[in-house]
Amino acid sequence: MTASLDTIVTAEAPEGIALALRPAGVVARAYGFVIDLLIRGVVLMIASMVLGTMHRLGGGLFMVLLFGVEWLYPVLFELLPGSATPGKRAVGLKVVMDTGLPVTPAASLVRNLLRAADFLPFLYAFGLLAMLLRPDFKRIGDLAAGTLVVHADGVRLHGALPEATPRAPARPLSTPEQAAIVAWAGRATRLTPARHDELAQLAASVTRGTNAKADGAHATEHLLGVAQWIVGRR
Repeated sequence: MTASLDTIVTAEAPEGIALALRPAGVVARAYGFVIDLLIRGVVLMIASMVLGTMHRLGGGLFMVLLFGVEWLYPVLFELLPGSATPGKRAVGLKVVMDTGLPVTPAASLVRNLLRAADFLPFLYAFGLLAMLLRPDFKRIGDLAAGTLVVHADGVRLHGALPEATPRAPARPLSTPEQAAIVAWAGRATRLTPARHDELAQLAASVTRGTNAKADGAHATEHLLGVAQWIVGRR
């Protein structure tokens, strides 16, 4: 029962970092859509008033602007820092790839062009149905582009240090080395276990001496102890 209610999507980045993504539901996305709709409406209304004085030329320019605002407005903002239109940003959402990485130009273009399919047969009925049938709330455009609309929670690169018995390092550590070890320990919940152990083995000289080697589990345990020692828990 718990699994069916879980709306957390876990993705592993190429660096081995485990990302927990929270897909945005229908209500949050609808709020963002309405805000963007109002923004586009205001822009087009002002443009029509200005271009209306230019007769046929103004009409042609308005049609070009209408196309750009309707189809390129979301693409432009999704490719800027923040990966979200003003409406999505206002409600704390952003668009990412399924891997959690920033959306690519091709993916953004595909997901937005396919809004035409999501709109069918009327008022985004197909898109709404697709979102309601999936735990990750993907519409047709998202399925085709491999994208997710997620809550843009602040990403914590370094969290609380896992519990471990404090251990003094096997050799003196420079300030950058100390910072790197504490940062590694703080990312324990964001790295996959295999990647976490792999990085710990690279720092074996810190825990067991210059030429010593340790298996992943022991290296991780010892290095976590060193991180606790660095932050003053001795």
